[in-house]
Amino acid sequence: MINMACPIVGEKEDRLIKEVLDSGVLASGKYVKQFERSFARYSGTKFGIATVNGTASLHVALLMCGIKPGDKVITTPFSFIATSNSILFCSARPVFVDIDPRTFNISPIEIEKALKKEKNIKAVLIVHLYGLPCDMEAIVALKKKYGFVLIEDSCQAHGAEFKNKKVGSFGEASAFSFYATKNMMTGEGGIVLTSNEEADKYGRQLINHGRYSHSLHTTLGYNYRLTNIAAAIGIAQLEQLESWIEKRIVNAKKYNEAFKNLDFLKTPYVPKNCRHVFHQYTVRLSSAERNKFIEYLTDNGVDSGVYYDSVLYRQPLYERSGYGSVMCEAAEKAVGEVLSLPVHPSLSGNDVDRIIKIVSGYRK
Repeated sequence: MINMACPIVGEKEDRLIKEVLDSGVLASGKYVKQFERSFARYSGTKFGIATVNGTASLHVALLMCGIKPGDKVITTPFSFIATSNSILFCSARPVFVDIDPRTFNISPIEIEKALKKEKNIKAVLIVHLYGLPCDMEAIVALKKKYGFVLIEDSCQAHGAEFKNKKVGSFGEASAFSFYATKNMMTGEGGIVLTSNEEADKYGRQLINHGRYSHSLHTTLGYNYRLTNIAAAIGIAQLEQLESWIEKRIVNAKKYNEAFKNLDFLKTPYVPKNCRHVFHQYTVRLSSAERNKFIEYLTDNGVDSGVYYDSVLYRQPLYERSGYGSVMCEAAEKAVGEVLSLPVHPSLSGNDVDRIIKIVSGYRK
């Protein structure tokens, strides 16, 4: 079976993990600090705060930006549930708006409709889904016009760029995940990025029990720290991230060329001036066809995945919380039609050719 994901762990990771183990400093330490600096520099921000996972990073990013109980935060319904749950963690209220059906990302047009309709919108939490940047030109223009706080969920988009500027550097804060299946990983882990010094100081308190100094705690905080072991893995992974991204892009281009004339699926849409890093290579086919196609792929030894098969406001938690009347038509349609194929850098040339042959052979 050709799997959807295959984490790469090499000699550098092994060596750095051994260094940490030999040092005896297994919790936060110099490797965490080095990783924070390196990833922030790579992404074009001044500060990075390493955390235990991407969900914690989202929570901290929102708190750093002043999200408080009762605040309204616009976001997408087409994402992993951690996106909107992080808003609930702050006792704030998600305001779901629809996506652009071509990109699957939150629609700037729908954001503005919500800003005009809803009073007192505090922030907009966007998601660079599947590794494709949102329309940052339009979203930044809306930010200037309406004055909301912009937070980026970049958990699937390490190294993605809009007009040569990396995602995670457009808003007041951003969050990344280093879960095992991401474009780079630490097993579990995350990071919050910001260029605001005061936000950075507050974020560091938040991840460490609200600690101001060794014995002084001045705010409610959490135990969200990353370990030295995880950071060591991240240091080694970051050094290879660009080469892995290029492999993903090459694989995606091969698929695009091979699948462009297939009448039963649509290949991913990539706007000009965007660097799509293909955390997922997501095609679109009719809802009536999808289950048959998944079964066909499985029978022929190719894994696939549906990300995501439900809009967030249809989850039982949200229906019980009063979101039953929400309707985002493009997102509702997308959940029935998206399907992701393996695109990761561990694929061999033969693997890619085999996937192309099997996909192209459907219906023949």
